[in-house]
Amino acid sequence: MPRSRRLPAFRPGNALASASGWRRDQGWIAEDPLRRLKRRPVEVDRTRSLNRAEVAELLGREGIALRERTLWRLLYESAARASEVLALDVEELDLRNRKARVRRKGGAVDAIVWRTGTARLLPRLLGGRRTGPVFTTDRRARVELPPGDVDAGSGKARLSYRRAAELFEAATGGWTLHQLRHSALTHAAEDGANTSTLLAFSGHTSVASLARYARVSGEALARWQADRDPAARKR
Repeated sequence: MPRSRRLPAFRPGNALASASGWRRDQGWIAEDPLRRLKRRPVEVDRTRSLNRAEVAELLGREGIALRERTLWRLLYESAARASEVLALDVEELDLRNRKARVRRKGGAVDAIVWRTGTARLLPRLLGGRRTGPVFTTDRRARVELPPGDVDAGSGKARLSYRRAAELFEAATGGWTLHQLRHSALTHAAEDGANTSTLLAFSGHTSVASLARYARVSGEALARWQADRDPAARKR
């Protein structure tokens, strides 16, 4: 039985260019009909990673409400998406083991983990609550919402992404919640986390997606180079 041959992937742009070239060779057309078409630019993620000093100052800043302090630290320590963390319910937290069950982008169920800073803040934020959204609004909900988005005891609603983003940008002068995730992944890469660890940390399923975030900063690259400098070691 003859062995099947795998055909090359079909690319419409290449096919059109080839057909146009053949027609010009035959004298059927004089100009290239594709000359005015522009290729769609490749999207580049230019979100700036915060350096470690900026993150430390932000997370240690005085006068920040407990809810925001907990949310920001959890986002940085877990490298989770803000939408994933804001969707958390108290029942999904494993406070003893410092982890929680989240639903990733695309619907996959996964786990996020955190460190001591978040572990100290979460019990204070919950105040003994055992059910309902982890992060709630300051006041009772004024409109009817799905039961899962309201804390039955206080009547407060789940904190929305829009409101959380507004508060963060106002407190930081324009930074975005996404920059906490970006920074966490960059710092983990700088600390030597391997690709498998970074994929688990971020919840990404492809290295290509991860590469946009886990970029070593210029400062970290300079430190790495200095550590390898033979002259520096002799001194």
